[in-house]
Amino acid sequence: MKLIDIASVIRSKNSGPYELTFDIIFREWDTFEKICRAKVINENLIGDLYGIPPEKVMNIVEFRPAKAIKITIERPLCSGNPGETDVYGAQQHMPLFYADLSL
Repeated sequence: MKLIDIASVIRSKNSGPYELTFDIIFREWDTFEKICRAKVINENLIGDLYGIPPEKVMNIVEFRPAKAIKITIERPLCSGNPGETDVYGAQQHMPLFYADLSL
């Protein structure tokens, strides 16, 4: 199952100069609950998707009132540094789209 098929929103944003945050909002409660129980969205998955060590994943928070998962990672480069290409962090969510979440 691909994340893009079960989420209504997948987005990224700046979370300060040294962090990026990703929001995943699920379409169905049952799917959200299954994903949370299985813990398939974890540090290893995010590390693999973004080419970072799992310890660079700072938080993965399940936010039940919105049937959402919020993920925060360390930015590879500080926002606005030379070589950094997305100051607002708004274009970093694409690797999540096709993440395979086998249950």
